[in-house]
Amino acid sequence: MNKNIRKLTFSAMALALCFVLPFVTGNIPAVGNMLSPMHLPVMILGFLCGWPYGVAVGFIAPLLRSLTLSMPPILNAIPMAFELATYGAVCGILYKVFPKKLGWLYIELAIAMLCGRAVWGVARWITLGLNGQGFTMAAFWAGAFINAWPAIVLQFVLIPPIIEALRRAKLVANE
Repeated sequence: MNKNIRKLTFSAMALALCFVLPFVTGNIPAVGNMLSPMHLPVMILGFLCGWPYGVAVGFIAPLLRSLTLSMPPILNAIPMAFELATYGAVCGILYKVFPKKLGWLYIELAIAMLCGRAVWGVARWITLGLNGQGFTMAAFWAGAFINAWPAIVLQFVLIPPIIEALRRAKLVANE
């Protein structure tokens, strides 16, 4: 299959998953918000297809979902768009640069998580500031790490083995 067609197909699938997965996890609101279901397809897409595709789907997905389904609310969707775009970019760039070994995937994923959460914090601070509200460092730590620990664990458990399996199956188009 042509690499560009493969990348577009994976991008469409990732965008579809960004719409569907929140419905699956949203049935249990206390857990659903903590799992960050839209992060998984965007990060995987960044690894699979490269940073341009990860950025595009990562940025579009929360905004499109907010505009069509009103979830997440637009004030949450804007910082989330920048966060997910960062995940897609960093995963794609680092996978291209570092060795294609399972151990490196964990390092790349950790760096992407830190970068994405930092971008989310800045974007959240700006959007809330423009709305006349404040965003404290305590709110950043709570939102980015303390309340997100289930998502962080889930991402570390699922993403590297999925990428490694797809790499072995020669389905990664970002090499």
